[in-house]
Amino acid sequence: MDVTPDPGDRTDGGTGGPFADLARFVALPRIGGLALSADGTRLAVSVQTLDPQRKKWQSALWEVDPAGVRPARRLTRSAPGESSPTWAPDGSLLFASARPDPGSAEDADPKPALWSLPAGGGEARLVLTRPGGISGVRVAWGTGDVVVAAATLPGGSAAEADEERRKNRAEAGVSAVLHEDYPIRYWDHDLGPAAPHLFWAGPLPADEPGTAPVELRDLTPAAVPPHGSGEEFSLSPDGRLLARTEDVPDGPAGRRSRIVLTSTSDGDTRPLVDDPLADISAARFSPDGTALVCVRERLSTYAEPPDYTLLLVDVAEGSTRDLTAGFDRWPSAPQFSADGSAVYFLADEDGRHAVFRVPVDGGTPVRLTADGAYSDLQVARDGSALYALRSAYDSPAVPVRLDPQAPLQDPPVLPNPGTPDRLPGTLTEVQATAADGSRVQSWLVLPEGACAQNPAPLVLWIHGGPLMSWNSWSWRWCPWVLAARGYAVLLPNPALSQGFGQEFVRRGWGEWGGAPYTDLMAAVDAAERRPDIDGSRTAAMGGSFGGYLANWIATQTDRFRAIVTHASLWDLDSFTGTTDAAYYWEKEWGDPLRDPERYEQNSPHRFADAIRTPMLVVHGDKDYRVPIGEALRLWYDLRKRGVPSKFLYFPDENHWVLTPGNSQVWYSTVLAFLGEHVLGEQWQRPELV
Repeated sequence: MDVTPDPGDRTDGGTGGPFADLARFVALPRIGGLALSADGTRLAVSVQTLDPQRKKWQSALWEVDPAGVRPARRLTRSAPGESSPTWAPDGSLLFASARPDPGSAEDADPKPALWSLPAGGGEARLVLTRPGGISGVRVAWGTGDVVVAAATLPGGSAAEADEERRKNRAEAGVSAVLHEDYPIRYWDHDLGPAAPHLFWAGPLPADEPGTAPVELRDLTPAAVPPHGSGEEFSLSPDGRLLARTEDVPDGPAGRRSRIVLTSTSDGDTRPLVDDPLADISAARFSPDGTALVCVRERLSTYAEPPDYTLLLVDVAEGSTRDLTAGFDRWPSAPQFSADGSAVYFLADEDGRHAVFRVPVDGGTPVRLTADGAYSDLQVARDGSALYALRSAYDSPAVPVRLDPQAPLQDPPVLPNPGTPDRLPGTLTEVQATAADGSRVQSWLVLPEGACAQNPAPLVLWIHGGPLMSWNSWSWRWCPWVLAARGYAVLLPNPALSQGFGQEFVRRGWGEWGGAPYTDLMAAVDAAERRPDIDGSRTAAMGGSFGGYLANWIATQTDRFRAIVTHASLWDLDSFTGTTDAAYYWEKEWGDPLRDPERYEQNSPHRFADAIRTPMLVVHGDKDYRVPIGEALRLWYDLRKRGVPSKFLYFPDENHWVLTPGNSQVWYSTVLAFLGEHVLGEQWQRPELV
């Protein structure tokens, strides 16, 4: 069985390696979805590679040695792929896959189902299915009880009845959805008529002849809106309690979330943490099941941005205690240590996404990692180690092992299915000083050979969010593709970026065209003073909020030779009314009819007459977060003013560009546009568009 990717996809040979060849770049393996077995002896990761036709990414499960001795080995192979690995206490590996049931005579397109790979190896077996597919699974590590999430149509949750209702809609040619509440869509899909339900399956039976099918018990209230119970849930170690995030109304057209607790034996449900001024999420049980830790996000207002903290919750009483009071960062993804004496969590800090540890009896959080961005944190049950995926701008995600106590670690990388051997340049951290004296941190990618005698053209790349920061590797926004063509890439964290304190966010709240813009200009000024940067050849680009700022830059200055704006906000009033969660943005911007000031001051479309810079507009029609109308309006405004511009349109992509072919077109079009306007090359239309 092979343990490494195709050698042709490695980064050896040729300047720039696969980053200079888009076909090879999209073929590089991509690691995600780390899961640790209950006994701590096995790690599973999900690895995406191109399918044989090179038209889509396939996901397979691999095993990684927690001790870092054995090479990684592939566990699964199927055309639909496998994802969401979860270990059962008996050592079997559960996963989701749309692979066909080998025992079924039907030739229908199967939905994602729950499969199990035996601990000793062999063929995976189908464990359970639902007519709408399985979208999530949790296992109680103490007992092996299983709960799954599955979309279910209104009218009862029995599988046969749900299947019949789906069949009736299909045969009648009905795709309509009747909504009675807001919202109606999310990211790239319509909500309803099916809603997510949670089903208790108990411990899964052994794979033996004559084993009865798994019977599911619905743990979801009878009337669930399409955005109802959600799919964020956690099981207590003994399997008796289920904690889930539930959406509830917040005003006539708003939503907020709370934590509810359900007994898996009888379905009895009660609110556990319900705060009318906050969203509550990410609940995880303590090892003894008597406590929960969760994230409290204070709801934003016109005057104040959100703020985050961790709550320690007594399961029996529902009382809460703030674990991170006074901690000027935003904690996420909490979970208990093996003995329950501490909580580990993740938080952005200074351009990193770090692991922290805080004692449950109080104290200052201790940062356990130095550089890098961490995800998928796993706690060994014996307390000996932590495991996580680590990435950074100089490394895609790789599995690592951490000491549970040591601060500011640089953890060892475990053998894995392959990462690039070499990058086409170097990464450095740079600083700038904003107009108000604030420090602006950035990452600067320099191409090979950049020096005072051969300064590199500069691309300012602006992050989305806006409440995030540049801190981790991205396949969608990969600066090394540009570096392989000789560009330096500046990745700044301006006002509104998280990880630099609440006041840094507050500087840009409701004033996106203010400090976020001037911070970016300060960062570019500092970069252009470097002798290895050619300040006369610069461009700007960004997506989502970064696209908003790219548009804003176009209306405020002509210092850049070209601007690329992806999935961008153009008319803030129009955007706020048509995005998938308008109530969220109105908290910051206000009602445009009653409080128009922020819209008038910060909407780029109001300053369209000032644009002189050539612009490339990019948008996907399935983008419901920033609807396509924003790009259509921007495109028309540019064309009627005679601004040199192009529009790269993806009818079937969402907020991102997710298919290999379209990803290559995205990069090749951006590079051709930059080549024309920054490097003075003749425009080369990408071949397939």
